[in-house]
Amino acid sequence: MPSFDSLFNAFVTILVTIDPPGLAPLFLAVTRGMNREERSQVSVRASVIGFLVMALFAVAGASILSVFGITLPAFRVAGGFLLFFIAFEMVFERRQDRKEKIGDVAITKDMIHNIAAFPLAIPLIAGPGAISATVLLSGSFQGFAAQAALVGIILVCLVITYLVFVLSERIDRILGQTGRSILTRLLGVILAALAVQFVADGIKALMAS
Repeated sequence: MPSFDSLFNAFVTILVTIDPPGLAPLFLAVTRGMNREERSQVSVRASVIGFLVMALFAVAGASILSVFGITLPAFRVAGGFLLFFIAFEMVFERRQDRKEKIGDVAITKDMIHNIAAFPLAIPLIAGPGAISATVLLSGSFQGFAAQAALVGIILVCLVITYLVFVLSERIDRILGQTGRSILTRLLGVILAALAVQFVADGIKALMAS
């Protein structure tokens, strides 16, 4: 069973890459015109789909990499750079602009019945960063108990995301533009540090092999 530090680091990594507070205003944007019941249905479906996608990569991430002949240390380095890029976008508020563009595309194409799957579940919840982080973490969570713990962490993160969707109007009103900006930058700095650690561990493993 992984240590508490490993579990906590996994929780922080996944939660930061999903970025529930940053999704709150986007959820309101792509569901505008819907009543509370319709928004509730969308939030449940999006959270479930996001969980299933990320759980798949948590359990079968290593197998998926092996199909393409990619070693886990190599993926650690590549994934670490990707997470660092996402952290850079968060600190300089470029990620939010990109997400809003994705949301706008969904609205203009009138995909109201499918917005739970796109763009909410994929790529806003289970995006490249979250999937990369999940695959990276799966390398440190070997064995049934460890994988179950990782899936449990993903479930907790998606429950938090669901609650953010349900309370999105209040959260957006409480945080405001300034609050969202500060929180996003703070999470970006934390993610940058975690990304550097992934790269360092990957390089160390590559040199050892």
